Amino acid sequence: MYPDEYIQFLIHFHGDRDYFECHEILEEYWKNTDKNNKHSLWVGLILMAVSQYHHRRKNFKGAKRTLGKGLSILEDHEAKLEKLGLDAARLITDLKERLHLIHKGGNYTSYYLPIRDPLLQEICLKLCTEHGFSWSNGSNLMDEDLVHRHKTRDRSMVIKERLEALEKTKIRKRQE
Repeated sequence: MYPDEYIQFLIHFHGDRDYFECHEILEEYWKNTDKNNKHSLWVGLILMAVSQYHHRRKNFKGAKRTLGKGLSILEDHEAKLEKLGLDAARLITDLKERLHLIHKGGNYTSYYLPIRDPLLQEICLKLCTEHGFSWSNGSNLMDEDLVHRHKTRDRSMVIKERLEALEKTKIRKRQE
């Protein structure tokens, strides 16, 4: 009914609050299903999670930029958000309020996506427990590995992909 990657996204978003992992999971899914569409619903959800990551780290500029872009995309996909079991109107309203909070330099608080589908919520609760997470706990702001996860990740694949894309661009420009 729902993509497994989306369910994993929800489990991490509400369970261990690993927004970095949320990004990784949906980015891979997006690349396999809607790759070059920068206005994809999946990109909107990725940017929303990335904004949570930045806000939690007190990177207000990054949080503002990513949430603004993500919100713009999600506003264009309200019907698809509903099909993903979310209350789209409430999500959009909540994200606008969070963006206002970020603009004012307000402190991060954990956000709970408004899941409308009780079956989806039940599936997520069950899987969350199986993963050893507590559903809807707030972020552990003292967990430095979680809060600053980007500093410890292996970036070799990202660097390789960027270099390959740069090389393709150079070759294309030479051929023009």
